[in-house]
Amino acid sequence: MRTIGLVLYPSFSAMSLAVTSVFEMANEQAGTIEYKISLVSEHGGLVATSLGYELQTAAFKRRTFDTLIVAGNTDGAPASAGLLSYLRGADSRTRRIASICTGAFILAEAGLLDGRRATTHWLFARTLQQKYPKIEVDADRIFVVDGPIWTSAGMSAGVDLALALVEKDLGAETARMVARKLVVYHRRAGGQSQYSALLDLDAKSDRVQTALAYARENLGAELSVRELARAAHLSPRQFSRLFREETGQSPAKAIERLRIEAARLMMESGRFSVEEVARENGFGNRERMRRSFVRAFGQPPAALQRAAGVPRASTANH
Repeated sequence: MRTIGLVLYPSFSAMSLAVTSVFEMANEQAGTIEYKISLVSEHGGLVATSLGYELQTAAFKRRTFDTLIVAGNTDGAPASAGLLSYLRGADSRTRRIASICTGAFILAEAGLLDGRRATTHWLFARTLQQKYPKIEVDADRIFVVDGPIWTSAGMSAGVDLALALVEKDLGAETARMVARKLVVYHRRAGGQSQYSALLDLDAKSDRVQTALAYARENLGAELSVRELARAAHLSPRQFSRLFREETGQSPAKAIERLRIEAARLMMESGRFSVEEVARENGFGNRERMRRSFVRAFGQPPAALQRAAGVPRASTANH
C-alpha cells in the first residue's frame, strides 16, 4: 500500500482535492487498497479552503509518506516556515514529491526545484522563473517529471499528474480505466501543451465530445466522417453539421489539429523516427506530415525538435 499525503494550508484551492478521486478510483479498479490518502497540514485540525469552508487534517509533523502532493492556491501567499522545513526534510525520505499548479512556488521556496525542470500554471510561469532563476520553467507543459519531483500546470492538470502517478505505479491499463470512470476522455501526457487542441475545439455536446475522444485514441486510423459519425451515434450529415456548429471547423481540420498535436509530442520526445510518428498519427507518410506541420507552425518537424532541445542524432533522418 502506498501512502499519499496531500499537503493543505490556509486558503488552498479546493480544486486541488480532485486528485484524491484519482486514487480512490485506482483502489476501486485494483480491487485492493493500493493508496491510502491523508489530508495533512502543519498543525493539523481544520484548514480553510479558498472558498472558506474547512476540512479536517492531521499534523504532518514527523510523518513520512510514499508520495507528498502540495496543493495549489490562488492568492500567492508565501509558505510558512514550518511547511518549508517539513518539505526540505521530506526530500530525503519521500519517494516522490509533487505540486499542483501554484504549489510549485512552495516547492521552489523550499529549494526542491533548484536545478530541475518544473511547470506551473501558464499565468504564473514567468513569475516563477524570475523569482527562482535556478529552475528551468517549462510554461507549455501539463506536468513535468524531473527525478522524484513532479509539478503540474493549472488545477485541473493535477488530475493528469495523479493519473500519471497511477500509471507509473499500477500500469497504463489501470490508469486508462480510472480516466474512463472519471469521464476524463483523454489523459493528457506531460509533454502535451497546456493549450490543448481538445480544449480549443470546445465541443459542448456529449456526442461531439465522444467523437473527439474516439479520434484522439485512434489517430492512426482513417477517421472518416462516417467513422466519427458512427462513434457519435449520428448520421454523417447530422454529425458534420453539429460538429461545425460547435467547433467552428470541419471534422477533417479538427482531426488534423489533433494529429499535429500528438505528432509534435512524439517528435519532441526524441524517441521515434519521422516514419514512426507519421504512421502512428495517421499522416500516412512523412511528406504529408511535413506539410501539415508547415501549415500549423510555419516550419517542419525537425525545426521544432531542435527548438525543443532534442539531440541532433535523433533528427538525423528527418
